[in-house]
Amino acid sequence: MKNKSITVDGIPTCDSVKKARTWLTDQGLAYEFHDFKKQGVPETELGQWVAAAGWETVLNRKGTTWRKLAPAEQAAVVDSASAQALMLSQASAIKRPVIAWPSGQITVGFAPEHWPA
Repeated sequence: MKNKSITVDGIPTCDSVKKARTWLTDQGLAYEFHDFKKQGVPETELGQWVAAAGWETVLNRKGTTWRKLAPAEQAAVVDSASAQALMLSQASAIKRPVIAWPSGQITVGFAPEHWPA
């Protein structure tokens, strides 16, 4: 494998994360995997993800976690700070995978056509 410093953040059982990991392996790209369900969401990195991609992109409003929130909880997510607070408390509310590339680029979701590799 090529010696690349790629970090994939996500949940191992997530289909999009599985696809991303398979794609990276198929491309011969080495990566480190961070399971934020077990290891927690790194607050500093979450801030970097939001700064790079926008909180609206990082917050997964299509997933089960979001749909299970009470309407008042959903309505309370109005800006970056409130979105990050939710994502820190409920890791599954983060769109996956989040990939940090060696260039410093951050991508969110499974979209290899937009990946720098």
